[in-house]
Amino acid sequence: MNHLEELKEFARLHARGQGMTERQVAAVLPWITTDEPGHPGSWARVWSAEADRLAFAGRPIDACRRYALARFPHHGDDDRLRAQHNCVRTFDDWRRRRGVDRLVLDHPGGTVAAWTAGLDGGRQRPLVVIMGGIVSVKEQWAPLLPKLARLGYAAIATEMPGVGENTLRYRADSWELLPYLLDHLSDRARVTQTSVLGLSFSGHLALRAAADDSRIRSIHTVGAPVSEFFSDPLWWPRVPGITRETLRRLTGVADQSELRSVLADFALDETTLESVRVPVNYVVSKRDEIIPAGEHQLLARTLPRVRFKEFDDVHGSPAHQGALRSWLVASLVRSRIAESSGRAGRYGRAAARVTVPHGTASPAPGAQLPATRSDGRRPSATPGS
Repeated sequence: MNHLEELKEFARLHARGQGMTERQVAAVLPWITTDEPGHPGSWARVWSAEADRLAFAGRPIDACRRYALARFPHHGDDDRLRAQHNCVRTFDDWRRRRGVDRLVLDHPGGTVAAWTAGLDGGRQRPLVVIMGGIVSVKEQWAPLLPKLARLGYAAIATEMPGVGENTLRYRADSWELLPYLLDHLSDRARVTQTSVLGLSFSGHLALRAAADDSRIRSIHTVGAPVSEFFSDPLWWPRVPGITRETLRRLTGVADQSELRSVLADFALDETTLESVRVPVNYVVSKRDEIIPAGEHQLLARTLPRVRFKEFDDVHGSPAHQGALRSWLVASLVRSRIAESSGRAGRYGRAAARVTVPHGTASPAPGAQLPATRSDGRRPSATPGS
């Protein structure tokens, strides 16, 4: 697949993930003839023109979604950088009067920006940190913030190092960004009860951070890389070129050879994973073209408290966004209820090894779940385990 066709394929997936329809995407893609910066038929110019039209029509959130696609997969040229700025600007227009605030932190390594809701020093609420992956900006997830605030959370949507407005470099120690955020929010949220919605690569950061920081009480992720993605030389050639090039840019290395060397340090070992004692809810995409199947199998072996939700889909399960988001929010609330009622201990290894197939209701807190077999294998009634 050539670069432009790969871009278009990923656009279909990410547009769906933002709530755009196939018809809306299909109306734009034929006008894109190149990815050459500055060309009127280029990826960034065509998507930006569509976004400009919607912004002028007074539809800022729809414009924001098109600008997010225009800057996809990263803002590596002037047109994409302009789209990145407009993505933030139009979201800023939309979020007014919706209880969403802006936060900018001066980190020692650069700038970290975020959208927030429910932060209140007088009435501290449990904290939810939402972070996307290596290609998704915070504006894609920030519309969830008002809903989380209504559910009684303080919530913050931010970005991985190198993504969107985050100017940090993506490194093996980038997981330290999460403790940094909790430190800075400690007077405005109950950070000792933090849940992380870490999508894709940020799920990897959340797992590593939870091994060291006991303030993280639950993790909810979709297709997070863990070990094989970073270290398996046989898997790497199958990873899409856009993913590899985006990682090269975020890490700041010179070429793919250096990238492979650097990424080896990102892999989490079993000892680290066994230190993650909190509930982990992980969405598995059966046809994931980025994350090896061995990753969730490793988690099933090592994490004391893990649940899996499986969709027959590609990375991020974009065709199942409604069900995916509902399951993530339900798992978030379930973990909070279980902890507050003292039932967290009932989610031991037997419950951890259950995969909830698509279309099956998630079990309620404390519900009886299928146990593992005496030989250690999962029952056949839990497909995808």
